Amino acid sequence: MRGLGGIVLAWAALAGAAQAEEIGDASRGEDLFQVCASCHAVGEGAEHGIGPHLNNIFDRKVAQFEDFEYSEGIERARRDGMVWTLENLDAYLTNPKLLVSGTNMEFAGLPDKGERGDVLAYLRQYSSSPRDIPEAAPTAVPQEVSLTPEVLAIVGDPEYGEYLATECTTCHRTDGDYDGIPVITGWYEEDFVLAMHAYKQKIRPHPVMQMMAGRLSDEEIAALAAFFGALE
Repeated sequence: MRGLGGIVLAWAALAGAAQAEEIGDASRGEDLFQVCASCHAVGEGAEHGIGPHLNNIFDRKVAQFEDFEYSEGIERARRDGMVWTLENLDAYLTNPKLLVSGTNMEFAGLPDKGERGDVLAYLRQYSSSPRDIPEAAPTAVPQEVSLTPEVLAIVGDPEYGEYLATECTTCHRTDGDYDGIPVITGWYEEDFVLAMHAYKQKIRPHPVMQMMAGRLSDEEIAALAAFFGALE
């Protein structure tokens, strides 16, 4: 589906804009989260418990933590390339075992869509750029980001990307942990390329990232995408 390029991106941008304000009420979600809190932690200093902590969960690959032992079902979902998009998180909260067969999560689910939205609104506060998710997700770049098939087809050199990443890693961690700076490891390469070009074209409003991306060639962006995409 990602090969559909502009059509998918345009749909994602429009869908994200409609969902962001309507996702739910974070204060109600905090109360509802107490059911989840017996297994999961979220917020500053959150650590794994019976389940992994949920900081920065939006738009990350499933099973991101090497120091947590996941169920066979979740590991399989990761191998299949599953990402915790807003839609997948909503489906998982509806009924975990319907979305991921074999999960160890002993939770019957929240059948009420409003309650699921409230919980997700609460969790969104602990993800990168919370006010902008899902419309600021890598796959939700506005349609104005116009990249030719040739640019998207560039195969990045991860070793060259590692060399170029020195500046990136002064702020961004490479171990996948979230410490207040957005996590950029484990992204799909095309998503990373699209995001960087959105900064380069000054569509994404972050002056430092605009400056950094503006100095990079298409080949250098592809190399960084290959390097960070390979990191777990």
